[in-house]
Amino acid sequence: MSIAILPLAIFAASQIGTPGPANMALMATGARFGFRAALPFVAGVALGKQLIIWPVGFGLMELSARAPWVFEMLKYISAAYIIWLAWKVANLRLGQGTGTGAAPGFAAGLIVHPLNPKAWAMIVGSFTAFVAPETPALTATATIAVILLSCQIVMHPLWTLAGAAIARTVAGKPAEPYLMWTLAALTVASVLFVLFGGGT
Repeated sequence: MSIAILPLAIFAASQIGTPGPANMALMATGARFGFRAALPFVAGVALGKQLIIWPVGFGLMELSARAPWVFEMLKYISAAYIIWLAWKVANLRLGQGTGTGAAPGFAAGLIVHPLNPKAWAMIVGSFTAFVAPETPALTATATIAVILLSCQIVMHPLWTLAGAAIARTVAGKPAEPYLMWTLAALTVASVLFVLFGGGT
């Protein structure tokens, strides 16, 4: 098949499930305002990634047809950046803030991913690492859009719902570094599998 769906799903889950700007915002919002109040924000964050996926998908697929070497180069650049982000995750420590006022709404969530470099790298990596260059743009883009959104629908609410509890129970404890290193290792493993395990 021209799209490596299972490796893509594992990659998406490891990326969407690990700490990053969006998940930290979701965790903080849930901790400060509660799960129900945060739901419009959660919905905006999930749908905001679609604003990147579709334009990037069609642009990259057209580019890959004209210059396949660019497609290959982007694959390694994206992988390197994601591994660098994993290193930052490994050294990240959970924190919990306090705040007052109204919870951020749908519009605030919608712009989180367009302003999130991890989201851009994840999406570019999804196309360049898991999609064969000859794949039709619509097929590739729709598949990636559905897989990423499915992972977000599951994981974003979990970060919002359980984030405060995770921060309270793990932050500052001996187990915290091991948790963060495990999350980072999953991200690196998925990238290495794609680069050297024939994931495309």
